[in-house]
Amino acid sequence: MASVLKTFTVDAPAAAVWDALHDFGAVDTRLAPGFVVDCKLDGEARIVTFANGMVAREVLLDCDDERRRLAYAILPNERLTHYSASTQVTDDGAQRCRVSWIVDVLPHAIAPYISAQMDLGIAAMKNALDRAAA
Repeated sequence: MASVLKTFTVDAPAAAVWDALHDFGAVDTRLAPGFVVDCKLDGEARIVTFANGMVAREVLLDCDDERRRLAYAILPNERLTHYSASTQVTDDGAQRCRVSWIVDVLPHAIAPYISAQMDLGIAAMKNALDRAAA
């Protein structure tokens, strides 16, 4: 299984970033606008439409307010035999935090694509979160 780990900092308090991150149904408006263009809740899942036209059904696995950690999965489909992800926010000073995003994926060959998409997602997240904190 390929694991892709991305860590980035945000110039905003961890509580504010967690507030946006754990709002599972608002990834398109609060967390990564532009990268995610639509999000609809469907029970314990969200249907996410990305700017490149891809659509994914992401199932919420865990949302831990104490640890500021959210985990989700995409069920096996024609492109993926496994996809699970988690994000976690940690303090890095009073007005700064660190976000860790881990995706475990199969088949291995799709990992470079996932990594590149995560980079685009991070750029959108940093833009939205830094702007919201300003």
